[in-house]
Amino acid sequence: MKMKAAVILVEPEYQINIGFVARVMKNFGASELILVNPPDIGGEAYKFAVHARDILENAKTVESLEDALAMLDLAVGTTAIAGKNYIVERAPLKPGELKEKLKGYPGKVGLFFGRESRGLDNRELELMDLTVTIPTSEAYPTMNLSHAVAVILYELRREEHSEVKHSLEPATWKEKDNLVKLWGELLEVLDYPRDPIRRKYFRTIFRRFLGRSFLYGREAHSLAGPLRKAVEELRRCKNVER
Repeated sequence: MKMKAAVILVEPEYQINIGFVARVMKNFGASELILVNPPDIGGEAYKFAVHARDILENAKTVESLEDALAMLDLAVGTTAIAGKNYIVERAPLKPGELKEKLKGYPGKVGLFFGRESRGLDNRELELMDLTVTIPTSEAYPTMNLSHAVAVILYELRREEHSEVKHSLEPATWKEKDNLVKLWGELLEVLDYPRDPIRRKYFRTIFRRFLGRSFLYGREAHSLAGPLRKAVEELRRCKNVER
């Protein structure tokens, strides 16, 4: 069975790694490669892709992370660092846990891999529905890009489960992002919490919640209605008070 997941390389720095990633994708049955603001793809990339030239030839190139997100239903970001940063507490899944989460999921999944030198930054990770990390030695936790892609794809392909058919379409990333924006508008009109950094943290928590929920499109639209109505009513009340 062909992998449903698309591999997205965010601003890859070296042609050789793009070629190796294409080769690894071919090994594990993945076929869709999306490149965000990559270098020019030339002979070196094709040389190291070996028999996966078709993956490079059919790769989609986009200018921004948001362009790639718009092509997907569920975004999974990879990170070598588990823990906390100043905005969001990260608790990445391990590859095996990710496989279980995605079991039977009918939508299009994007696996995001960051730059060779610094990975995905905090802003980019905040836009992900889920994050995943590969347990490695503390002495040298960062893996080569193509090796990381290989580990994730191997785990997702291992002991593949039969497809589960669904009559409902999963919510797209855009539909979930619209819910996050409405949630943000509600927080703004409530002026809660007062601290802008905490307010951003609340938005991120809500995005993570939606990512774990595996919403259907119909559910996303049903949730959007009351949120939008609440924002409109609160704004109207505030205007009347003035």
